[in-house]
Amino acid sequence: MTGGGTGGGVRYLVERIALAVTATTGLVVLLADILGWLDELAPGATLSKITLLILSTVTLFLLFEVDRLRVLDNVNEQLSKLDIEGLARERRTEHFGGVVKVHDGFPEGRFSDFLRSAVQEVVVLQTWIPNLHRFEAALRTALVERGVQVRILLLHPASPVAQLRDEALRTVRDSAMGEDVQASVHRSLSILAHLHNGLDEPQRDRLQVRVYNSLPSVAVYKADEQYLVSSFLHGQLAIDSTQMEIEGTETQMGRKIQAELDTLWGIGCDVDLSDWRGSVSIISL
Repeated sequence: MTGGGTGGGVRYLVERIALAVTATTGLVVLLADILGWLDELAPGATLSKITLLILSTVTLFLLFEVDRLRVLDNVNEQLSKLDIEGLARERRTEHFGGVVKVHDGFPEGRFSDFLRSAVQEVVVLQTWIPNLHRFEAALRTALVERGVQVRILLLHPASPVAQLRDEALRTVRDSAMGEDVQASVHRSLSILAHLHNGLDEPQRDRLQVRVYNSLPSVAVYKADEQYLVSSFLHGQLAIDSTQMEIEGTETQMGRKIQAELDTLWGIGCDVDLSDWRGSVSIISL
């Protein structure tokens, strides 16, 4: 046994003896008082002295415990220095590639929170954006009040991929429930044009829209370093599919998704929202 262990054992024994003596003394004094022995054995102020002795013993015991209480204070101090959130983020990065949560469907409330807190950029990669009308106002606020850069990537409405996506959506459903991809892209462009027309000139420059002619691998909703990512499954809109919430552009998943965004943005063509129909019509496929 080490010296520290021996010292701790002796200290423990002394504390137990002190407690036993205190408890025994208290019982003896109580019994002597009941039997009337105190008046015979300890006349005058002896009872007060015995009480003082007991209190002194208790005080001594508490003094023994001061070091232990100080150790607890040190533990709390050390815990307060730990960056618990930082450690959790490191674990997520190391083991889950930045994925912090998986949602059953598109979490509109969560994305609205991302939009309200965004200060740098918002990027959306979709074939078209079925829920665009739900956060049009939040996009306007981000553009006007915080100067956020907004980039939107949509499938070219005349792309052969639009027809393929139409067919994929009808594969496991009644064709009457199918989506008209081309018309849906037009609707998204119309909403974005309405947003654009309500902005001042400097604010309009922050809203950029491109159309691409390619097969997208994922749908992405990004606000600063937060991503919501889903897949284009047969018979199901991307916003109804499982959504991965990814945190951090430098995480493993964040880098891959950002690379996909950059690739599609690079091959996309700008849309002039002041005349989106004429602009899209002259973009060659």
